[in-house]
Amino acid sequence: MSEPASISTGIAARYATAVYELAKDAGDVKSLEGDLATLTSAMADSADFNALIHSPLYSRDEQRAAVSAIAKKAGLTNVMSNTLALMADKRRLFVVPHLVQALRAAIAEDKGEVTADVTSAKALTKAQSEQLAKTLKARMGKDVSINASVDESLIGGLIVKVGSKMIDTSIRSKLASLQNAMKEVG
Repeated sequence: MSEPASISTGIAARYATAVYELAKDAGDVKSLEGDLATLTSAMADSADFNALIHSPLYSRDEQRAAVSAIAKKAGLTNVMSNTLALMADKRRLFVVPHLVQALRAAIAEDKGEVTADVTSAKALTKAQSEQLAKTLKARMGKDVSINASVDESLIGGLIVKVGSKMIDTSIRSKLASLQNAMKEVG
């Protein structure tokens, strides 16, 4: 892991621990999960939001005002709204993606779940996602929550990562291995 990435992960872990403990003490973990879904969606769909959290061009006050307005509009909990405002004041909004990831891991661990990062060529249907979760539960022995993403360059198939294990059934990887095999022959 590179040094900046490990620093970001460390900062995010400290914020995640605090946010999770506050939400847990308030009995509001379910709302926190909703906040994480909202933030994930914002990071995936909004180039402006990503620019806000990553760009050093915005002042602390601009970042604080913007994240406060976004949090209010998106209906984020007070804990998450205040955390984002504090992160803006400390110039730490760049760790929001790591914060979301750390919070998901903390929630999953507390529930006795594991998280599977699933990348597919096209979006999984609800039935496909449920079937995959069932199959992974049978294999892992724990409940599995799926964090799905789409990468059209896979052509077809899936890449499933659970902890340190990875299963790659994508057509892209099969074509790459076929290409390597062809190079060895000729």
